[in-house]
Amino acid sequence: MPGGWGNRRLGFRFSGWLAGALLALVPASVLAQPIANPVAVFRGLDKITGRITTFDVYIDETVQFGSLQLTPRVCHSRPASEAQKITAFVEVDEVSLRASIQRIFTGWMFAESPALNAIDDAVYDIWLIDCKQTSDIPPPDQR
Repeated sequence: MPGGWGNRRLGFRFSGWLAGALLALVPASVLAQPIANPVAVFRGLDKITGRITTFDVYIDETVQFGSLQLTPRVCHSRPASEAQKITAFVEVDEVSLRASIQRIFTGWMFAESPALNAIDDAVYDIWLIDCKQTSDIPPPDQR
């Protein structure tokens, strides 16, 4: 074939076949899209009293836990048919006795690895435990 055209077509077909074969080897869980949830579930520990509290927080809602203000921005889970991976992007501010606010954490939390990015304050610990679609607590605009 003039100019090696046949080799290029064969190369294209081969690379297309190879890409398809490699894609078939990737687990479906890697390809599945995460589910965006409107509610993040956290657990907090007051180290002074030893009291542990579980609380729901709506996405973009700010709640106060002791001197910490917690605002989840997203909370993702996986479909029920897959191994669960719960992640949330969270902002945490600390309110001082003088009412000044300082950001102490911005980042991802992982329910499967709570120690990885849990909030470890001198008095309070907060970690992500779940994401969910509904809550017994009404959304902020309905309170």
